[in-house]
Amino acid sequence: MPLSWNEMKNRNTIWKDLLSLFYPHICAACGRNTPPRGHVVCVSCLYKLPKTNFHLHKENPFTERFWGRLPLEAGAALFFFAKGSRTQQLIHRLKYKNKREIGIQMGKLYGSELRESPLFSQVDVIVPVPLHPKKEWARGYNQSALFAQGLSETLQKPWLHNGLQRKVYADSQTQKSREERLDNISQAFSIGDMEAIQGKHVLLVDDVLTTGATLEACGLRLLEAADVQLSMATLAITMD
Repeated sequence: MPLSWNEMKNRNTIWKDLLSLFYPHICAACGRNTPPRGHVVCVSCLYKLPKTNFHLHKENPFTERFWGRLPLEAGAALFFFAKGSRTQQLIHRLKYKNKREIGIQMGKLYGSELRESPLFSQVDVIVPVPLHPKKEWARGYNQSALFAQGLSETLQKPWLHNGLQRKVYADSQTQKSREERLDNISQAFSIGDMEAIQGKHVLLVDDVLTTGATLEACGLRLLEAADVQLSMATLAITMD
């Protein structure tokens, strides 16, 4: 006799519960607690992750990093980043452990906050910092594009996967100074969809703001399009 729908559903739930004993769904930030179903961060970390609240202030440590370098309408980061912190663990799992849902969920979370800020109310389109095609193929995804996708859902603004393109493959920027980074990538980017950029207020997004060289290079390229206004947002910001 075939199983009813409720019986099949109950068996499926039991099977998932058994699997969770061997493959636990743990928090992407602390690596210990279990998040609510459908989430990547536990309730404790959701409150303990260090939010910057930069989106509430026109001038803040994010925008100060670009003084004299780029004309920004607004700039903000969701979390502070420090070595060994929950934020570092969260971003490490996003970038290197194939936890794509982190980027989308954190984008949705930050989008709901930016949506309430008048500083970001005039954004027209969201553009992620691109990876070189070789690096994106090797990783399987662009973490900044996932963040852009989540932001797009709650801000109700389109995001452009090919708004910018990376045409030069660069080695890791982690150990380079701001000047070395900027020199390394100054000609690395091109606009992929000029018509979608011209005359728009563009929100450029990335995972972490460190020296700002990558965002600066991308921002300068976007500002070459006619009548562009530029704002930026990242998942995290270092304060070293």
